[in-house]
Amino acid sequence: MSEHDIIGARAAFRGAARPLAPGDLDVAIDLLDAESADLWAVIGVETTGCGFQPDRRIKILFERHIFSRRTNGRFNASHPGISNPAPGGYATPGGGSQYDRLALAITLDEQAALESASWGIGQVMGFNAGTVGYPSANEMVAAMAESEGAQIEAMARFIVANHLDGALRSHDWARFARGYNGPGYRANNYDTRLAAEQERVKRGSGPDLIVRTAQIYLTFLGYDTFGVDGILGRLTRSALNDYQLDQGLEPTQAIDDAAIQRLAADVANLDTD
Repeated sequence: MSEHDIIGARAAFRGAARPLAPGDLDVAIDLLDAESADLWAVIGVETTGCGFQPDRRIKILFERHIFSRRTNGRFNASHPGISNPAPGGYATPGGGSQYDRLALAITLDEQAALESASWGIGQVMGFNAGTVGYPSANEMVAAMAESEGAQIEAMARFIVANHLDGALRSHDWARFARGYNGPGYRANNYDTRLAAEQERVKRGSGPDLIVRTAQIYLTFLGYDTFGVDGILGRLTRSALNDYQLDQGLEPTQAIDDAAIQRLAADVANLDTD
C-alpha cells in the first residue's frame, strides 16, 4: 500500500468532530433510562472519555479476528497481521497504527474492513451498524465522524438492542460486560473497571461538558490538556492559556461561551489553512 493510500484512508474518517452537547447526553439517558454516571462509566472504560483522536478522526480499534471471520479467512495467509483467527496485533490502541491496519484491510475488502473495527465513544463494532439504526457500516462511520452525539446514541441503541440496559441500570457489571465486551471480559477486568469508574463518577458531579468541549478543541489545535475529563484543572488551564497567548488574547482562568466559540472557529478553519 502506498503512502498516498494511507494518507487518503486517514483523511476519510475525519468530519466535523463535534464534542458531546447536553442534548446528546439526554438522548442516550432517555433511551437507556439510566443515570449519567452509568454512561460515563462505559465511556471511560471503552475510550478513556473521548470518541476522537487528536487528529479529529474517530477513535477506533481494528479487530483482525473479526476481519478474518468476515472474509472467510481469505487473507489469513497473505496478511496475518490484519487477518488472523486469533485476536491481537493491536499495537497502540486508538492510535495511528489502527488506521494503518484499517487502510490495508480496506484495500482487500472495504466493507469487511469497516465492519471489523470498533468505532467511537462506545466502541460499537461496524458489523452492528444495522442494530443501531444505520443501513451500513459506511453510513454509521460517516455519522460518527460528525459528532460524539451520533456515537453515544449508537452506543445506547446497541445496549438496548442487546437487552443490556437492565444490567446497566442495576449495575450488574459482570452481566453487562459479558454482553458488551464478550465472554472473555474477565481477561481485561471489564466488570471491575466499570464498577470502579461508575463509583468514581458518582462521587463527583460528572464531567463538565463545557470544559470537556474546550479540552477536545484544544487537543485538536495541538494544545495538550493531558486527557479529556471535563475537569478544569491546572493542566487544562495551562493549555488554554498557551492557546490564548498564541492568539494574542488575555489569559483567563475560566472557560465561557466566547472561549468555546473562538476555539470552535479555529478548529473549523483547520482544513482551510
